[in-house]
Amino acid sequence: MPTRRFTRRRFLRNVAIVGGTALTGFVGYRQLMASPARFPVSDHCDGRRFFNPRFHENRNWFDVLRWKFTSKGTKWPEEIDAPPQQPPPAPTDGTLTATWINHATVLLQTRHGNILTDPVYSERCSPVSFAGPKRVHPPGVKWEDLPPIDLILLSHDHYDHCDAATLARFAAQPKPPLVITPLGNGALLRDFGFAADRIVELDWWEAHEISHGFHVRATPARHWSNRVTGGRNHRLWSGFFIQAGGRTVYYTGDTAWDEHMFGDVRERCGPPDLALIPIGAYEPRWFMAAQHCNPEEALRIHRTVGAGKSLGVHWGTFQLTDEGIDAPVKALAAARREIGVPEDLFRTLEPGGSLRV
Repeated sequence: MPTRRFTRRRFLRNVAIVGGTALTGFVGYRQLMASPARFPVSDHCDGRRFFNPRFHENRNWFDVLRWKFTSKGTKWPEEIDAPPQQPPPAPTDGTLTATWINHATVLLQTRHGNILTDPVYSERCSPVSFAGPKRVHPPGVKWEDLPPIDLILLSHDHYDHCDAATLARFAAQPKPPLVITPLGNGALLRDFGFAADRIVELDWWEAHEISHGFHVRATPARHWSNRVTGGRNHRLWSGFFIQAGGRTVYYTGDTAWDEHMFGDVRERCGPPDLALIPIGAYEPRWFMAAQHCNPEEALRIHRTVGAGKSLGVHWGTFQLTDEGIDAPVKALAAARREIGVPEDLFRTLEPGGSLRV
């Protein structure tokens, strides 16, 4: 099987491309910095920019260069044969079906409607279509096989979660889905073609009711935000706690480990029936620990929020960091054995695989 080299030359070429693209956002960034406060001042916002309470660490390009010149990424396969699957029928009772499509994209089917988290169907997660991390397996459910999507949950603006091309396809549908997203991301969605009445922006802990028995609450996450336009941390990041009929789902979004924060989620929202927790993009730890949990920390999140079951996401699709493609799954299995958590309580799926709760 052919493999892709995570080379310095490829990295520096991509840095040059992204750096050149970023210049187009400089004027907009200066205007944003000069504007009056746009958001409520809180423990995670100064009115213009967002930050993590208690501890926030911004990495810079010198950190990125140190990472790339002092470590060596594990080779990934160029392509994996993972035939797409048909999603199961939507449940008609109070249960819920979760299907892992790829990366952090999960289809949640309920009697209230179909939900999609951070949909990414593009070949690359990048500001440009010709460079940047390329997928190694196709989406686990083909675009044309998706059921009608009623709700999209967009956790933050990073390219591996906020895919302009995919979101524009949804916006162009005759009946576009509603999109719930943290503060500051509405302008992006309007740029992608969504009408204002199809966008709901929430601050942490705010909730939106879609219908009786179906509501979503934005929850804190320990992360950051940035695209080539808009300025670093000028858009909020979050997780989501979903109530759909007889079941609850907690999608953490991208996050580092934070015992206090996840304890708050359990206290305010209760233990979820299912948690969607990232297990990939975590090496090297000196660089990633402030923004991405590793599999052992993901297991801590599972236990801290009291999830009935958890599904590991955010792995095996795009090579974003140094660990091997199957390292998250192996590390999660080792952590389960060490702590004594049965496999069926925190598992992973193949692309297109489903579980029901």
